[in-house]
Amino acid sequence: MILLGFSDDLNTNLCLFPIFFLIYVLSVAGNCLIVFVVVLNSALHTPMYFFIINLSFIDLCYSSSAIPKLLVDLLSTRRTISVIGCLIQFKVILLIGATECQLLAIMAYDRYIAICRPLRYHVLMRWNVCYLLTAFVWCFSFMVSVMPSFLLPLLLCYPNQVNHFMCEILALLELSCDNIRIKKIVIFSLSFVSIFPPFIFIVTSYICIICSVLKIHSTRRYKAFSTCTSHILVVFLYFGTGIVTYFGQSGKDSLNREKYASIFYVVVAPMLNPLIYSVNNREVK
Repeated sequence: MILLGFSDDLNTNLCLFPIFFLIYVLSVAGNCLIVFVVVLNSALHTPMYFFIINLSFIDLCYSSSAIPKLLVDLLSTRRTISVIGCLIQFKVILLIGATECQLLAIMAYDRYIAICRPLRYHVLMRWNVCYLLTAFVWCFSFMVSVMPSFLLPLLLCYPNQVNHFMCEILALLELSCDNIRIKKIVIFSLSFVSIFPPFIFIVTSYICIICSVLKIHSTRRYKAFSTCTSHILVVFLYFGTGIVTYFGQSGKDSLNREKYASIFYVVVAPMLNPLIYSVNNREVK
């Protein structure tokens, strides 16, 4: 068994329980509502909303992979998880995290085509292309994030207490009996592949979008930018915390920093994404 914990103070945990419970309820309700609204409204059956449904599904998986166990642990004096359960949880979180990075890049590409190549949008973003892009995102993320974890298995030793509320790969490395230097190099290399190329692609796409929008009539600029603001907010929220977690300065407090940073992309972001896409989107409202 592996010991987990957000805090060792029982009173603090009892105070945090209603907060995390409310966040989880809002996350599940918001993402399910986005899926139902898009599926039931034929006017929203477009590539952009197809990718939003995929993002909502990812957010549901993200929050459900960690928050229910966290809620149980907040009410418990002994917060444990089996080794098998822990390994499954961190593999799922790796897969979901890498998939969201790639999906956000695909969504930026969709906005680039819609704004910069509007006459060719229905050709370049036809449905079979959308399906292939989505399949590629999941397969590529599995190959980059999950497969290496099978090739380089962790040998866990005592003490078996993880300074985290979930089985996060960097926290689990501290329990490893063998030399973790190679594993850290592999993890940071794969994290670089999963985070920075999509982020650079997104930034490049929006530079092209901005240059294109500035050339059109001022009355149409707001409408063009309004379709991108929601995606930009989600990108900076997700990639910002991801970069802090995997590429922040290491030290004595690095695990605490990673633990609190992961709250944003595992707990907070799945709740905020439906709000961002509904509040800033007139069609969804």
